[in-house]
Amino acid sequence: MPLPSTMRYVSATAPGPPEVLEAAGGPLPVLKPGEVLIEVAYAGVNRPDCLQRSGAYPPPADASPIIGLEVAGRIAALGERATGWNIGDEVCALTPGGGYAEYCATPAGFCLPLPPGLSLLEAAGVPENYFTVWYNLFDRLHFSPGESVLIHGGTSGIGLTAIQLTKAFGAIVFATAGSPEKVAFCRTMGADHAIDYKTQDFSAEVWRLTDKRGVDVVLDMVGGDYVERNLKAMAVEGRLAQIAFLHGSRVELEMRHIMMKRLTVTGSTLRASPAARKVALAQALREKVWPLFAQRKLKIVIAQTFPLAEAAKAHALMESGTLIGKIVLEVRPH
Repeated sequence: MPLPSTMRYVSATAPGPPEVLEAAGGPLPVLKPGEVLIEVAYAGVNRPDCLQRSGAYPPPADASPIIGLEVAGRIAALGERATGWNIGDEVCALTPGGGYAEYCATPAGFCLPLPPGLSLLEAAGVPENYFTVWYNLFDRLHFSPGESVLIHGGTSGIGLTAIQLTKAFGAIVFATAGSPEKVAFCRTMGADHAIDYKTQDFSAEVWRLTDKRGVDVVLDMVGGDYVERNLKAMAVEGRLAQIAFLHGSRVELEMRHIMMKRLTVTGSTLRASPAARKVALAQALREKVWPLFAQRKLKIVIAQTFPLAEAAKAHALMESGTLIGKIVLEVRPH
């Protein structure tokens, strides 16, 4: 079947609140060498999408201005030198942008087959979180089985991914969340210890639960006043990965924690990482993580779905902080 000449997508009319998102129409993406065109069934919604919409996280110069960093659907066309896929293959994919649309272009190496046992809907919630967690905890921090891990935002997409993935690889998992319901959910997903940050000082609680040893690894997307508290909660030779700043990126802290405990502090943004690194991450996930889906050791928690035209409602829910799991846009549901 020939491709249409136009598609529906979500346009941000100007930087601002969720209401600036509107349904629009326009031409399909033009494929660059090495890219594939995906007919999008579902698109995942992520915090960076909200930042891009607000004007705080502009896309790279060579990326689509359309919001959306992950999709699931089927291969509709192959660009020059795009290998590894056939038209009609069902995939989930990390994208440089452009996910909130009926058709999305992305490098062939950013695509993965659907994880075993997952639907297209569930698969749309995989790439951004799993690429991010694997890159930071396993590649950058070199997490090893038996180590203790502190994961903030335990019921977010990133948090639930990190809890399950580190637990599957033998971690002792500590997680923070903001309500008794969320704390309980973290435990059902594999956290050994879950801390309500609204009623408990997570740093003091970790120190108590580890008998004043601290944790080996911390994954944080909060920043602000969490940074120094993370350092206090870390063990000697501990490692911290900073991946976002919900409480702000400017902090004042006691640097002696880093010196006295020989701590490592690092961070990353996935979107700005080189394409070759993302291809390597896709290969690592296919080899080391996809078998865990086949063994039913991992699952995707879908909080809510919205039609593509209601992306503004999806962003409002994301920013409310009340959800548990992933938000997904229905583009062309299969």
